[in-house]
Amino acid sequence: QVQLVESGGGLVQAGGSLRLSCAASGSIFSISHMGWYRQVPGKERELVADIDKRGRTEYGDSVKGRFTVSRDNAKNMMYLQMNLLKPGDTAVYFCNAHVKGYSGDFSSYWGQGTQVTVSS
Repeated sequence: QVQLVESGGGLVQAGGSLRLSCAASGSIFSISHMGWYRQVPGKERELVADIDKRGRTEYGDSVKGRFTVSRDNAKNMMYLQMNLLKPGDTAVYFCNAHVKGYSGDFSSYWGQGTQVTVSS
């Protein structure tokens, strides 16, 4: 099994910054894509940022230019630097990873989420 644990969420004023971390552990041979998603009550989960193992990134339109995703393949860690935060960024942020196990199969895993609240 694989576990994903997010950390770094909290309360911040508009214009401030936060850095989220995601730690993957367990039966991991390799990780292809890792991503950050967010969700608010009553809405679908949306992509915030995605990064592959070569470091190629993709961002949701609403966070481009403000958020930066990165990862440390050796440590199975992913980060999200969030700058110029807006009240609209308030959500629960989830980590996702596409993991190749030692059997050769790929599976998708989710963390439990971390709350980010941006006050105006």
